[in-house]
Amino acid sequence: MDNYSIADNFSLLGKLMDIHGENGFKAKSYAAAAFTIEKLPMQLSETPHDKIFSIRGIGDAIGKKIIEQLETGTLSALQEYLQKTPEGILVMLSIKGIGPKKIATIWKELEIETVGELLYACNENRLANYKGFGEKSQQNIKEAIEFYMGSLGSFLYQQIESYALNLHENLLRQFPENQFTMAGAFARQSEIIGELSWVTTANFTILTDYFSLQGLTSKIISDTEICFEAPSNLSINFYSSSKENFYSNLFKHNCSESFLEEWNAITKWNENENYDSEEAIFKAYGFTFIPAYRRENKMILQQAKEKSLAPVIQFTDIKGIIHSHSNWSDGAETLETMARAAIEKGLAYLVISDHSKSAFYAKGLSEERIEAQHKQIDELNKKLHPFRIFKSIESDILNDGSLDYDDDVLSNFDLVIASIHSNLKMTEEKAMMRLINAIENPFTSILGHMTGRLLLSRNGYPVDHNKIIDACIANDVVIELNAHPRRLDIDWRWIATALDKGVTISINPDAHSIEGYGDCRYGVLVAQKAGLTKEQNLSSYSISEFEKFLIGQHEKRN
Repeated sequence: MDNYSIADNFSLLGKLMDIHGENGFKAKSYAAAAFTIEKLPMQLSETPHDKIFSIRGIGDAIGKKIIEQLETGTLSALQEYLQKTPEGILVMLSIKGIGPKKIATIWKELEIETVGELLYACNENRLANYKGFGEKSQQNIKEAIEFYMGSLGSFLYQQIESYALNLHENLLRQFPENQFTMAGAFARQSEIIGELSWVTTANFTILTDYFSLQGLTSKIISDTEICFEAPSNLSINFYSSSKENFYSNLFKHNCSESFLEEWNAITKWNENENYDSEEAIFKAYGFTFIPAYRRENKMILQQAKEKSLAPVIQFTDIKGIIHSHSNWSDGAETLETMARAAIEKGLAYLVISDHSKSAFYAKGLSEERIEAQHKQIDELNKKLHPFRIFKSIESDILNDGSLDYDDDVLSNFDLVIASIHSNLKMTEEKAMMRLINAIENPFTSILGHMTGRLLLSRNGYPVDHNKIIDACIANDVVIELNAHPRRLDIDWRWIATALDKGVTISINPDAHSIEGYGDCRYGVLVAQKAGLTKEQNLSSYSISEFEKFLIGQHEKRN
């Protein structure tokens, strides 16, 4: 081992001890040893062991640990700390602007264990409101995390959307004599994108010339496929096609593998046939047209063969904002600002669902503050009529599955969204106990972000989706499709099951700012993949339909 490796080990050990809040003197001594070793004019590996102890700044304890590393290639004390430190905490150490003390606060007090969770917390203004941070610190951390995450090679749809569409427009402008149509995961509106794909009539030579000017390297995959490596490890793929066979090629690259296998088995399709559109391919074999975003599950082929597919929800079908936060808790804007922004978007109502009292990190509302907020809502409803703000709360589901207030307080809300925010490391048994108890509470109207997942950042806690869906039906509880692009929870793959059993879904932005209203769009995109119609979505209800829904929820409380 060279000096730099030994110094790095001591430096990391000192930081981990700080994070764990253990023995500040020792942590400082390891940091000092790292500094000393980095500045040494000679290599420790070439120094006799007995001479190491006489080096200024290296005492007996540090000297023994140096020798341990030279002889074994590892530092046992460091390994012990690594074993009890979540991987995400280690990653935070590489994020600019976050030192061990702040990481300790983030982990131990805010219960955040990954950089993705931390980014989400920044977007919810959670750090700005916490001791030792502030708005400027939060913004710096947010930018550092975004820079780090941009190098990982997988992206949320929302992260890559603008880049993909701009590139598409540039290609059309640059090569007007050629066809370019987006395909693959982006065309199928997948929530996570690993590569961008186009089917094109352009030849590889002109594409290589074009992208080489932008500093992108190319790799020929086959006679019909070329790949360019974009910044942040993003792959940009092109599939070449003749004009005659263009739509057959597009169809092929717009289907998941399982869908295409089933299609080939049913139709014995000849992919070399020529068509003037993708619609013509389906028509030729007696199928209702299936948009690319629904070509994931092979089961849809039977539906498309037997009957027309119902029109799926569109963004314009959203009539109200359900699940939004204001600066009463961790939102960025006032209640009136959030309401007026909804009015400007042509929406009919706003369900304000600030955090409950257990969410102390998010300025959760005490009973006294609830009363004050409701008084303000009453005043705003008079002022903004016919627009209406509904009184709600995003109540924490506590460890035993109970909600965060007693029944007398809960009865003051028009509806309650029940969500888990703490103690996320659970067995399925524990998670199901908490969720089912909350669903069976008569004050629960909507189950919020069912699994607590954060895409590309945190797996959800394990749940039995079928049992949750059945419990929601039995207790007349709506399941939220949290539209935040990092959540999209309930997973769209389970929505069809919920719909078949009669559950209502609600596409909710979980907005913490005016800009957050736009996240409804990402909820709609994945809901389309599941075949959700506007009639099956609570936030598509008119204000009179929504009020009728609330009457039923209040009857349930009795």
